[in-house]
Amino acid sequence: MARTPTPRPAFTSPTRIAAGAGVHHTWGDASAGFVHDEVLLSSATLHALIFSIPAGGGWRHSPENPVIFAADELYLVLEGRLALIDPARGEVADARPGEAVFFRRDTWHHGRAWGSEPLRVLELMAPTPAAGASTAYALRQPYLELEAARTADDTLLGRIPMERAEIDARASFRVLRDADRLPRLEGDLLVGILVSTPELTAAIAELPARGASELRRYGGDLLLHVLDGRVEAELPGAEPDRVALAPGDTLVLPAGAPLRLHGAGADARLLLGVAPTYLPAR
Repeated sequence: MARTPTPRPAFTSPTRIAAGAGVHHTWGDASAGFVHDEVLLSSATLHALIFSIPAGGGWRHSPENPVIFAADELYLVLEGRLALIDPARGEVADARPGEAVFFRRDTWHHGRAWGSEPLRVLELMAPTPAAGASTAYALRQPYLELEAARTADDTLLGRIPMERAEIDARASFRVLRDADRLPRLEGDLLVGILVSTPELTAAIAELPARGASELRRYGGDLLLHVLDGRVEAELPGAEPDRVALAPGDTLVLPAGAPLRLHGAGADARLLLGVAPTYLPAR
């Protein structure tokens, strides 16, 4: 199967994407494996999709589809169990539902749906394919021959736990759990920052059923995905200016557009992704 470019949906006004209503696409080839993508957003600054792999499936790289990008990436596991592998170093990350894996540019990455459950992962990436950070960049990098790919790092044996801090400091992947969030309060919205780099900020936010966030503008394109509960988005100046969001729904907001969130009858948990910066320039 010839490689087909990933779709690049982008929006100039606030837009609700109902659960399952993103742009569907198949990534991969017979050598790399196939991954089903539901692309939610692929603007000049933020790329976001949900990818799905059947139980026991996975991906690796091939000459047509190398997976080493010039971007910061966050994988939030929605369902199943993700084994993420850096084949150049033999490093493996193990993430379960509600956990995220973060890695930075120039990291080779293979993935597997570990165990007996299918895998669904929400992926954020910045810079984006539109900026040349994905396949166009990967095809220019020195190729990692599959014969050299590793799934374990034997040099770490005999050093655990004595050198764990040093090993973690140089790791390709960082698995992020509830305790790793940096909290900030924006009205009644508790925003737990998972990642904030010069390219990408990602957070898990929680809003009580009768709460409301501050009215806020962001320093880049925003993707808000409802994990649990229900919220109503207040969008001053937009048409419509109120949008109801249920589990699995996504709201995309162009940079600078104002947003206030209201609880809508059930405590809500949301993923926020913003690129390049969370706060607007002063």
